[in-house]
Amino acid sequence: MSDTVNFQELPCGEDDNVVAIATLDNSGSLNALTHNMIVLLKQQLEKWHQDERVVCVILDGAGEKAFCAGGDVRAMHTVMKTEPADVAKAHCEQFFSVEYECDYLIHTYCKPIIGWGDGIVMGGGMGLFMGTSHKVVTSTSRLAMPEISIGLFPDVGATYFLNQLEDRLGLFLGLTGVMFNATDAMDIHMADHLVVPDAKEKLVNQLQETDWNCVEDSYEFISECLEKLAAKDKSYLPAPQLKPRLNDICTACNATDIGMVFTNIMALPGNEKWLAAAKHNLTGGSPITAHICFRQINDYSHLSLADCFRLELILGVRSATLGEFEEGVRSRLVDKDGAPHWKYPNINSVDKAVIDELFTSLWREQEHPLFQLGRV
Repeated sequence: MSDTVNFQELPCGEDDNVVAIATLDNSGSLNALTHNMIVLLKQQLEKWHQDERVVCVILDGAGEKAFCAGGDVRAMHTVMKTEPADVAKAHCEQFFSVEYECDYLIHTYCKPIIGWGDGIVMGGGMGLFMGTSHKVVTSTSRLAMPEISIGLFPDVGATYFLNQLEDRLGLFLGLTGVMFNATDAMDIHMADHLVVPDAKEKLVNQLQETDWNCVEDSYEFISECLEKLAAKDKSYLPAPQLKPRLNDICTACNATDIGMVFTNIMALPGNEKWLAAAKHNLTGGSPITAHICFRQINDYSHLSLADCFRLELILGVRSATLGEFEEGVRSRLVDKDGAPHWKYPNINSVDKAVIDELFTSLWREQEHPLFQLGRV
């Protein structure tokens, strides 16, 4: 069955403890998150959160291609295209609210969550993955925040986790939507463990065989287990892309004007395939998204995690009625003509008043749908 999340509770030894596994199952769409999947995942995680038998949770994706390639934006496009603005607004508010609540729950979970980031990890998948306590990648992992290509913005907590990266590297990742590999993820600290391909089965077996009543620190114990499964043979691992160019990238993004950042990135030397893709994504992406991303990094690095999600809900709901998001999804994922008609032809032509309005709250503080986040 697709469009669901499969749940397992595996017994540990002869005691009552269990290892819980949540598997995203929408393999026909690279495990893209539907509203139904997010609701199911959030409800089960809340149950496991309170269940003293559960010693840890493994979050993975069905199939061999992806952990999760993002949210089901095609469904949002249908609503944005066919329904009145108030209906589209309400639909996106509901989707984003439960998604962000689920992401926040993972970030603040009371027991270890192992994020098995095998294959593609993008967008909404990154929101889940980055909240886990143990972020695991393999040689096939490919990670990205590609929202600039569909006229949205780096969300699912990206205002928080992209701001944790070294010297504005998060701005580069958000502006270019570039896909980076497992080696890169380890180098820039967006993953904790790089393991061998068959490591998951070995890890599950070890976790089941453990007497958890004798484990003093479950987080440290799981880290030690994963370190033993680390890829020792580096020859088959992907070569680093970002680290050799990190100084140049950070220098390029260290400007006080988005137009200058754009110019600097386009002037980065080199003809590597990944760098060419990054420049292509930036030039072909939404100029409005570029402005949003710049402000997320430039003006909101001080926000708490909960406040980041509250800000992103404002941006997400406003994006549902602006038209840029709808057009991006149409072009990239529905009609697939690859020629979106953005509202502005380039970054320098964007009306800053439009960006100001996107960041203006739709609700009074205590009426915000995520007001209680981090307060209870």
